[in-house]
Amino acid sequence: MAHLFSDPEFWVLLAVLIFVVAVWKPARRAITGALDARAERIRQELEAARNLREEAQRALAAYQLRQQEAAAEAGLIITHAKDAAERIAAQSLRDLEEMLRRRQLLAQERIAQEEAKALTEIRAIAVDVAISAAREIIAASLDEKRGAALIDDAIAALPRQLN
Repeated sequence: MAHLFSDPEFWVLLAVLIFVVAVWKPARRAITGALDARAERIRQELEAARNLREEAQRALAAYQLRQQEAAAEAGLIITHAKDAAERIAAQSLRDLEEMLRRRQLLAQERIAQEEAKALTEIRAIAVDVAISAAREIIAASLDEKRGAALIDDAIAALPRQLN
């Protein structure tokens, strides 16, 4: 063993071992601290990714629910629109029928008025023709003496007719 103490390689080995032991404790703390910090950072990133995934799933579920609600609402709107269109079409048909009925009645009234007007005109023409014919007959059958006598009789009857 004495020979071992005089060998420089032994002392270099011993110095290296002492150096390694002396450096290992702080280096181990630094290495394990760095590894622990990295593991913690990775764990936090995984936790953040998990949270983001859960949040994305919740957002997707909420979006799908809103989409279903919107589809249901759109269906209701379409149904109401169809019902309203049917009601409007039915009302328009009733209004059209009522308008046609009123126009028909108005046309019938106008026709009746025109018929009455034509009948009045025909009567007036008939009266004029009858008066004209009576004048001609009376004028042909009366002479001056007889005409004067009729005028005198009419003048004499006038005071009785006025009372």
